[in-house]
Amino acid sequence: MDRLRPRQRQVFSGFSKTEIEKMEQMHKESRQPINKEFFQKIARSFNYSSARAGKPIVKWTEVESWFQNRQRDCPSRVASTTDASKGVPCPKSAPSDEAKESSQMPKGEKAFNLSEMEFEARSSKDGAWYDVDMFLCHRYLPSGEAEVLVRFVGFGAEEDEWVNIKKDVRERSVPLEHSECHKVQVGDLLCCFQERRDQAIYYDAHVIGIQKKMHDIRGCRCLFLIRYDHDNTEARKSPIEEIMSQTDILVRSSDSPIIVFLTFKP
Repeated sequence: MDRLRPRQRQVFSGFSKTEIEKMEQMHKESRQPINKEFFQKIARSFNYSSARAGKPIVKWTEVESWFQNRQRDCPSRVASTTDASKGVPCPKSAPSDEAKESSQMPKGEKAFNLSEMEFEARSSKDGAWYDVDMFLCHRYLPSGEAEVLVRFVGFGAEEDEWVNIKKDVRERSVPLEHSECHKVQVGDLLCCFQERRDQAIYYDAHVIGIQKKMHDIRGCRCLFLIRYDHDNTEARKSPIEEIMSQTDILVRSSDSPIIVFLTFKP
């Protein structure tokens, strides 16, 4: 198998005006813990944007540095205690699709505490997966299926979207460690960062081959051959530090997708 050649990457030259404005707003209003996952989420949302097409990828460490510098400039910041996810009505402009909106759970279904969980949802506009910022409200279609109105991380109210709860919403994935590469198996469902000239977003894919390699000082060097579900294209992906997994991957559950964050490989 031919060796992969590293892509010559541009040096990161700074955030755009729009990205800075979004980070300023998050700095003032965010109620989330300011940690690595918070920075990763912001970096991913910026990389999703078509405005960054053809520009260097934003790394989460660059986002972290921006927030650290901003915090030094404004050490007295107090996070807002307002819970924006409570009492938010469905926007009047939201499509009805002849659906009956309801605040009641169907008989027999359990109510779950979602306050400490994070999710991702699949957009019907492009079939790609994005991190969910908040669930605004839900409704039930005449067929009995449930939909939820979501707001995606890094996007405004104009991008709010109704998605199928069962098919298009799942718990957000977490990175795998170098020592966990053995958890990825042929046939596993993945969600891979597909980078093209005009876009770089996440799509579902499946592992169709694995080339095991000796680990070195950098960690796992194994190669994963995947096939995207939406267009049947194939790609080789590495390294393991860019692969993300559901927290219950140890159980090998068939409905536990793995997320692959593969930004820097051709």
